[in-house]
Amino acid sequence: MEKIVADKHNFHINCFCCKHCKKKLSIHSYSALYGEFYCTSHYQQLFKRRGNYDEGFGYRQHKDNWLKKTDDSNPEKIKQA
Repeated sequence: MEKIVADKHNFHINCFCCKHCKKKLSIHSYSALYGEFYCTSHYQQLFKRRGNYDEGFGYRQHKDNWLKKTDDSNPEKIKQA
């Protein structure tokens, strides 16, 4: 049996396929995100062009981790005080 190792996962050569279109992938023609594997064209279509890799996967958006500015953190208000 032949196997492929991609992102520390072992796959049977026929089971290594795109999650979206089920096209057979090779070690040179895949992209991975959160343990899911995609062909290069679908990876770009689904994620890269949008610039948001978490959209639609139930993961918390990175922008939610950014600190929101409040009036207390406004440097000009502190200078006036």
